[in-house]
Amino acid sequence: MRLDGRRFSNNVEDRRGMKTGTKIAGIGGIGGLIVAALFVWLSGGNPLSVITQGSSLTNSNEIQSDYTPTAQEEEYANFAKQILAGTEDVWTEEFKKLGLTYRAPKMVLYTGSVQSACGSATSAVGPFYCSGDETLYIDLSFFDQMEKQMKAGGDFAFAYVIAHEVGHHVQHLLGTLSEAHNQMARLPEAQANQISVRTELQADFYAGVWAYHDNRLFGSLEPGDIEEGLNAASKIGDDYLQKQAQGYAVPETFNHGRSDQRVKWLEKGASSGNIKYGDTFTPSYSNL
Repeated sequence: MRLDGRRFSNNVEDRRGMKTGTKIAGIGGIGGLIVAALFVWLSGGNPLSVITQGSSLTNSNEIQSDYTPTAQEEEYANFAKQILAGTEDVWTEEFKKLGLTYRAPKMVLYTGSVQSACGSATSAVGPFYCSGDETLYIDLSFFDQMEKQMKAGGDFAFAYVIAHEVGHHVQHLLGTLSEAHNQMARLPEAQANQISVRTELQADFYAGVWAYHDNRLFGSLEPGDIEEGLNAASKIGDDYLQKQAQGYAVPETFNHGRSDQRVKWLEKGASSGNIKYGDTFTPSYSNL
């Protein structure tokens, strides 16, 4: 990606090196436990687990410790700030087209573990978004995992991760996310998983919409960038991850979508740039 000269977002809180303490306090009702990323890029776990186990989540103190990031991590941090700035520019413009005002999310950089309005989490859950504080959280070591473990590296692949989480923020602002979680809470697990898949595929679509307009505004995309994103999308499909982990896939447990579906919706957003084409809730589930 071409990012030279691009601005850095000011909506970034750097908590790298801070350690989460063990002080336990109560958390309110599950309305504050909407975690849009559904916490699981790598494991294919049940997205309802975070919500239904809300009473067990704890507030934690975060304690500053000595921490010196590597040069590579600093590069990732600057990259993430530029990508977040790009999402701010694009979605501000796209919301204006809809007659709406975009409220930018915050991004928290952390290492190891972190405390959010949705509870505490470790880096094992991967990047996630919490609508309770309108913040996306990322341990930058995830980019190394993508590169080395998943064979899904590249700057646009990393940008796709951030843009996907911002896509959940867009859903939050449009009311889609709360409606999806309300439906999920009323449905049996297998049907709730289908709603989750629809939600995740739309976030993939929104990531593609961002890429289209970021390139239109700034000429950011280079040859091979989109392919990097599509490769990453294929490597985080539920079917791919489950087959890698256990040798077979269990479709009724999918909560992010198959590899081909994730590729399809990311590509659709990136080729159209039109938010109106991102309805993943109306088509029959078999046609997603």
